[in-house]
Amino acid sequence: MGCSSSLPDRGSASARLVGQNSENGGASDSKNIRVKLVLLGDSGVGKSCIVLRFVRGQFDPTSKVTVGASFLSQTIALQDSTTVKFEIWDTAGQERYAALAPLYYRGAAIAVVVYDITSPDSFSKAQYWVKELQKHGSPDIVMALVGNKADLHEKREIPVQDGMDYAEKNGMFFIETSAKTADNINQLFEISTSSQFSPIRQFIIDSTENDTFLCV
Repeated sequence: MGCSSSLPDRGSASARLVGQNSENGGASDSKNIRVKLVLLGDSGVGKSCIVLRFVRGQFDPTSKVTVGASFLSQTIALQDSTTVKFEIWDTAGQERYAALAPLYYRGAAIAVVVYDITSPDSFSKAQYWVKELQKHGSPDIVMALVGNKADLHEKREIPVQDGMDYAEKNGMFFIETSAKTADNINQLFEISTSSQFSPIRQFIIDSTENDTFLCV
């Protein structure tokens, strides 16, 4: 998909990546959760590039358009000894796959709605997905509005303030990212788990079991 846009960091869970299959370090007070996260947005806004940058640290401007949906995972460790494993569903943006989207955002704890800062049409489509999530998603779902491709600032058509205002109006957090430069990519996922924005923190289970699945 088309890749890569950035706002000053609005807070961080101070996390570090620990790898796709990483488990906790063995501390008895560690908490382990799995979080279902779905990305929604128009085709070509860079959803797949965001995921690949977060999971693999890679940027591929020639990546193919997602068909249906793709799945990847990544684990981060927070300062409070919590490990969070993101189970990430990257959905196709083409209109013909729109009917499949509820299959992927049903039961998701976090929804990341992405638009391209150079494309007004993609911003309109992002608003469509927000309305769909409000109607059909979990009432407790955490929603992030992401303006991607911030590195293309000279081609910007969506002002930062427009994204911020829409996000605030709809109870979302807002950030701009660039998968190309990695700007704010990790912060996006860290902020989504921080207590400042995310109710998922109250579902963390303190136990010796790994991979507690979180579904709000």
